[in-house]
Amino acid sequence: MRSAARLVLALSAATLVAGCAGGGPFGRGRGPDEFAVARSAPLAVPPDFALTPPRPGEAESAGAQDPRAQALQALFGGPQPRSAVENNLLQLARSERAALGARSVAGDPQTAVVSRGTLVQTILQLPQGDGQEAAVSVPN
Repeated sequence: MRSAARLVLALSAATLVAGCAGGGPFGRGRGPDEFAVARSAPLAVPPDFALTPPRPGEAESAGAQDPRAQALQALFGGPQPRSAVENNLLQLARSERAALGARSVAGDPQTAVVSRGTLVQTILQLPQGDGQEAAVSVPN
């Protein structure tokens, strides 16, 4: 057993010494040539498009838009035609009966809502807390 351990130790030492003698990936004593770098092309000055800065008090040009509208146009590309599936879904949902601005009047007391039963009303009337001491009994 001792001779096998000595053999393994001798082989590993020989491998380490042989690895150091090679000089690494660049040969003996030579490092990478830091000057052998390709030069990049010089910067080019863009052409002058004859743009003039806006003058204070002068009206904007006719083609100027609201920055928000420009951002929406850039992000979403403007209004797209609806697909047949979307049109069918809107017909089934009776979208023509939907009130304009429904989201802004959803919390209004005059808004008619569908009753979800006593369980939802009980849950909504529970005191706020982390739920450790909350309890609910639901009638059958």
